[in-house]
Amino acid sequence: MELPILKDKNIFPTNEVLADVLEASFPAFEAFSASAEAAGLTLEWNYYNDGKAWLCKVLSKKKNLAWLVVYQNYFRTTSYFTEKHLDRIADMEITESIKEEFYRTKPSGKLIPMSVVITEKEQVKDALSMILFKKSSTLFSFSFTNVMNGSKKS
Repeated sequence: MELPILKDKNIFPTNEVLADVLEASFPAFEAFSASAEAAGLTLEWNYYNDGKAWLCKVLSKKKNLAWLVVYQNYFRTTSYFTEKHLDRIADMEITESIKEEFYRTKPSGKLIPMSVVITEKEQVKDALSMILFKKSSTLFSFSFTNVMNGSKKS
């Protein structure tokens, strides 16, 4: 298993740093970043001492929808889902092999990770579809919970 490459706490992952590490995959990162911003998402880099690496949260307001991890020559986005999402995930418009891998993955507690490895711009669509699905399922859960609790907020 390959480890994240951004390990130096003192080197923030700027575009220059990312271009050096991702090499030919950097245009895909730029496309992902631009698409995320266009979708109203924010990328927030933080150094985590427990894993001794820089990781990026993909946020909608303050809600973390996915993690982005950089490796040598590629990056991976991962969102976590629960059992209640299983039926709806089958209808997601993403590459079938991603869904197949998701269904084979063992849960970590109650959460099941879905990951998209990105080396080319064409793969950005799958990552954004996964993240926006997570966003819509979070909004649905929030709205449904509010309705069940009698709240008028949504």
